[in-house]
Amino acid sequence: MQSIGSRTTRTRSLGILGAVALVVWALAACGGGSSTTTTGGGAKAAGGTATWAEAPQATPNYIFPFAQFAYFSVANLTQFQNLMYRPLYWFGKGAAPVLDLSRSLANAPTYSKGNTVVTVDLKGWKWSNGETITAQDAVFWLNMMQVEKTVWAGYVPGTLPDDVKSITASGTTLTLTLDGPVNPNWFTYNELAQITPMPMAWNLTAAGTKGTCGTASFTSITVSKDAKGNVTPVSSDAKSCAAVYTYLDSEAKKISSYVGSPIWSVVDGPWTLQTMDTQGNVTFVPNKNYSGPIKPTLAKFVEVPYTSDDAEFNALAASQDDVGYLPTQDITSPASAPANDPCNLTPGANNPRLTGYNIAPVFPWGINYFPINLKSTGNGGQAGKIFSQLYFRQAFQLLVNQPLYISKINKGYGVPTYGPVPVCPTNTFVSSQEKANPYAYNKSKAIGLLTANGWTVKPNGTTTCADAAKCGVPAGTPLNVNLQYAGGSQAITQLMNTEKSSWAQAGINVKLATSTFNTVIGTAVPCSGSSCTWQMENWGGGWIFAPDYYPSGEVLFQTGASSNAGTYSVPKADTLIKATTQGNADLIAYQNYLAKDLPVVWQPNAVTVFEVNKKLQGVMPINSLQTLNPEDWYFTK
Repeated sequence: MQSIGSRTTRTRSLGILGAVALVVWALAACGGGSSTTTTGGGAKAAGGTATWAEAPQATPNYIFPFAQFAYFSVANLTQFQNLMYRPLYWFGKGAAPVLDLSRSLANAPTYSKGNTVVTVDLKGWKWSNGETITAQDAVFWLNMMQVEKTVWAGYVPGTLPDDVKSITASGTTLTLTLDGPVNPNWFTYNELAQITPMPMAWNLTAAGTKGTCGTASFTSITVSKDAKGNVTPVSSDAKSCAAVYTYLDSEAKKISSYVGSPIWSVVDGPWTLQTMDTQGNVTFVPNKNYSGPIKPTLAKFVEVPYTSDDAEFNALAASQDDVGYLPTQDITSPASAPANDPCNLTPGANNPRLTGYNIAPVFPWGINYFPINLKSTGNGGQAGKIFSQLYFRQAFQLLVNQPLYISKINKGYGVPTYGPVPVCPTNTFVSSQEKANPYAYNKSKAIGLLTANGWTVKPNGTTTCADAAKCGVPAGTPLNVNLQYAGGSQAITQLMNTEKSSWAQAGINVKLATSTFNTVIGTAVPCSGSSCTWQMENWGGGWIFAPDYYPSGEVLFQTGASSNAGTYSVPKADTLIKATTQGNADLIAYQNYLAKDLPVVWQPNAVTVFEVNKKLQGVMPINSLQTLNPEDWYFTK
């Protein structure tokens, strides 16, 4: 899963083996076709430079795929790292967020012995330095996970690597023996999907100093763990993994040194870096040694940063970018959809200033929300205690009028988020209860909840606690909330100001502040103690389900998960989540519970409106995961 900015990802009773086919067909309903679908005629031209506009203030700033939560974003992973470093399995086929084996480094996994043994056969593709991508390269990643799992943003206690008993690597064959049966659909889509094989050129503890982490066996990595889950390396190979991670992480923070680096220049994807700066200007050129099925036609692929969506639109209007975003304020013709079928979107006419572009709206395979810090020591030490009260979260959510915001702010290009499973694109996972909105806008009910729980409500003032026994916090505590959000987008600024006014109707005094997307996601991390002061952080786009594509929720909402920003921890939620990952349960009970228990603040999920140069082919349909495949793109003569 990845946070997606004002831009922006995580993703049977027929029997476990049947579940794999079930999810593929269910998600295929989201859209179809080939990622090389064209948008017009004309002869194919070799070469050329295609430019991609980055979302406002959402620039790539971390190249190492083993990313912590602060760097776990679409801008870093699917729109930057994955162009150079391919994960074990590639997801995104046409418009659908499904497994694409043709682009994957490995063939389909096989499950045996009651779904406790998983065998993965890699295809033997090459790194750019000529070395074969082997099973040991995948073990390198898994070895590092054992030592640095609490750093990896995709980690959830009890899942990879905790559920692996042993691993054997023989040539290009990887065999994992698990400590119990798993749901193969979940394990493929959410566990194997997390693995990015790493080249032995990365097996360094310092410049020119080789480590043993990359070549060690999985069982030679031994660690100790304290009561809080902190990991300490014990064996020499484990200590090497810690040193390798520290070195690679430090090198990944030196953006100006990426180009020509002996580390980052060893790639297995179709692209390699030619230039990059700290402002987010990136130029890729083809990896001439790419082993995959589609070699780039373009001579260069360029990513361009912007500080605001106005600047981005002006660049489009001047035909400076080939693919970009249409800001909400520049939508001149609203979209429409039936009230009972929000996914059946009919786009409006394109902005008349963009005659050289095709409009391409895309439903993200994700949800929109912002986290609330249940451990926050803000507001005089009471913020986390207030947020932990279900009645407060209910009152807060009841003042969010999602259908109105989609109509007025997003101009119809949006879909509500009422729970942890995407409503759109159309899929068989979302429940009727979640789609019905358990907390439809109701000001009177919100005020009533606060009043019934001991608060003296002062509309457009500041509500304060009058009865500590009912409030759950000391009498006199005010309902003051700090909310920082990512700037650069007029639509998000408008949404935040509108919601601030709505919350004020119940005397909830929300103080807004803006910062960059990278700052916001860097602040919204799990924490505890006196320094854990952040209260609410909105990076503007919620979550894309990648590299966990099956929306079972363990990375976001299970106790101890690295991407559980607000430190939500409810035993019943944990039990329901585990039933979907380790058993055959569907997502109904889990999502219905989370939709009502409100671990976060659900927000309208804006449809990303892309603009594509009519002379650039192979871009559409754009995938709902917002992955980039510029190796498919080409200009017409």
